[in-house]
Amino acid sequence: RLDVLINNAGVMPLSLVKNARMDEWQRMVDVNVNGVLYCTGAALPHFTGQKSGHIVNVSSVAGRKVFLGGAVYCATKFAVTAFSEGLRMELGPDYGIRVTCIEPGAVATELPYAIKDQDFIDASSFDATPLESEDIAEAIRYALTAPPRATVNEVMVMPTNQRM
Repeated sequence: RLDVLINNAGVMPLSLVKNARMDEWQRMVDVNVNGVLYCTGAALPHFTGQKSGHIVNVSSVAGRKVFLGGAVYCATKFAVTAFSEGLRMELGPDYGIRVTCIEPGAVATELPYAIKDQDFIDASSFDATPLESEDIAEAIRYALTAPPRATVNEVMVMPTNQRM
């Protein structure tokens, strides 16, 4: 059996669009969007066959709010958020498959280390205390343990002192 799929891979080499870092853009699309599509596609035959399962897509607050230097990253996360809602509408009623989109704010991960665009680095400032990975795991646990009659569609988890 396959009961849960958690799509959590992502890359975030933020940059200013004017610098046209197309190799980074392609990598973000490949990992952040195509990775979710391919993993979901691989899990769907199991879930639809057993008429149950739970797909958790980890998007980002960037899937709801665009910020300077994040145009492409935000576009990929908007895609994950939209895909999640489409999956929920299609798979819940007919197959009993639940879909949850987790949208974290800043989390203490390695993601910022991928940022190489010096123009973006010079133009940005961020002083919020990031969440810990355990905070996101707790949000996922909450969604997974909801009663079978309930789907937690979205959970946005933000650091208390993050303004964006």
